[in-house]
Formats: sequence, structure tokens, C-alpha cells
Amino acid sequence: MAKILLVEDEAHIASGLRFNLEMEGHTVSVIPHGVRAHEALIGERQAFDLIILDVMIPGMDGFELCQALRQAGNYTPVLFLTAKAENRDKVAGLRLGGDDYLTKPFDLDELLARVGVLLRRQRWTQAGPAPEAAPTVAIGHATFNLQAYAAQTPEGTISLTPIEAAVVACLVKNAGKAVTRQDLMEAAWGFAPPSGSRTVDNFIMRLRRLCEPDPAEPIHIVSVRGVGYKLIL
Repeated sequence: MAKILLVEDEAHIASGLRFNLEMEGHTVSVIPHGVRAHEALIGERQAFDLIILDVMIPGMDGFELCQALRQAGNYTPVLFLTAKAENRDKVAGLRLGGDDYLTKPFDLDELLARVGVLLRRQRWTQAGPAPEAAPTVAIGHATFNLQAYAAQTPEGTISLTPIEAAVVACLVKNAGKAVTRQDLMEAAWGFAPPSGSRTVDNFIMRLRRLCEPDPAEPIHIVSVRGVGYKLIL
């Protein structure tokens, strides 16, 4: 179904993931070293539909590799795997161009679901349809172009991932109303979050950094206690 690159140096994890992804019908290549993955993706320009990237790999860590890919114009979806559970690490990975972030140990069914969603969104992006919302919307000091997957900010044009664009689209569609984390997750990923998941919160933090005058005191993408978030235009 899809060609996937797994960059993972822990042999037992790589073997298990490869087996299960191949059972789903995918073709999987495994590279256990960051520099070798860099050579394959940038030097040799090998093409993949999805990259599953461990953060703590030898030679060049996953964050450095993802950043190098984006700087080289390679926008293949990246799903980070990491033992780092701190929010600052998740935000760092997303800001460097990652599309999703899963903390070890992870649930296999959740990983396979996230892989499916990222591949589906990649196909949608290549086909060209825009997320369901106005193509361009101003939020705070950023203007989001949901067709171009970009945000114009005072610092310049920032690329958006399809998931980030889908989160913005869902908020815009429900502007002025509280949107639950579950609704945002289903709009962006296609499935409800597991209990305790902070994936949506991490993406909201990233969007606040783009549009809020003070991300620590948001006035546009505000939290609704016990519910989720609300967009105030």
C-alpha cells in the first residue's frame, strides 16, 4: 500500500514494527543510523510515503534529520517515536517539521492508526483538496492559508503540516464555540485520542506560538476548562 522508511536503532522495536506494518500491506525499509538515513533521503533522494523516525538514533538525532529534510525541501510526513515524554521535546519536534509524535512505550494499534491517518492525509495533500474551512483566515498576528498549508507571520511564512491545517480548519469552522479535544482529534487524525493523550494540546501550543501576541496568555485560541478549546477571531 505504501512505502515506509523506519529509522530505528533498537533491533527488537524495528523488527516488530516492520512485521506489523508489512502485515498491513506496506513495504518497509529499516535504517538504524541517522547519517545513513540522511544519505538515503537527501543524498540519494530515495522516495517514501512516510518516515517513522526515532529521536534518539546514533550519528544524527531524529530532530536534526527532520530539520535537514525540511530545509532540503523534503516534506514526506514524519512520525516521531521517542522515550522523551516532556512537552518541550514534543513541541520541538513539531516545530522542526514533524507531523506527529508518539511516546515509547506505545500502543501498537494507536501507532498503526496514526500511520494510516498520515498516509491518508498525504494522499489528500497530493490530490490537492483544501481542508474544510475558508482558504485564508486571520487569527491574531498570523494569516493562515489552508490551501497552501502556510501561515504568514511577522517572522515570515511558516509551513503548516496537513494536521496543523486541519486543526485550524476545525477551530475556524466552530469559531466562537468550544471544541472538544476528541472533536479536534477526529477532525485532524480521524480517530479519538486515548485517555490522557496530550497530542492535541501540543499542536495547540504550536499554533499559539504562530498567532498569539503572548502564547502564555492566549486571547485567540483559548482553553475551555474540562472541554477543549475555543477560537476567538
